[in-house]
Amino acid sequence: MSIDLRDLASPRNEAIPDFKAGDTVSVNVRVVEGERERIQAFEGVVLRVRKGPNGSFTVRRMASGVGVERTFPFNGKRIESVRVTRRGRVRRSRRD
Repeated sequence: MSIDLRDLASPRNEAIPDFKAGDTVSVNVRVVEGERERIQAFEGVVLRVRKGPNGSFTVRRMASGVGVERTFPFNGKRIESVRVTRRGRVRRSRRD
């Protein structure tokens, strides 16, 4: 008897549209601070998209002249929504 790993993985968040490396996206993330909860927007360029049952994507933005990279899982419970702001092009090594 064989076990399919796709059945064990949690389902992909429906709030995430299809995008690829080079696109500019805005990710709305639920942030918990003490007992308060708020929505924080993180907008930047998608550096990479990892496929598979535990897939994730990495977004990079510039904040006060410093590059900030953040990785989000596709099945993350804290992601409220993802909006594609602009489609982009990337060099060959980052393509799908």
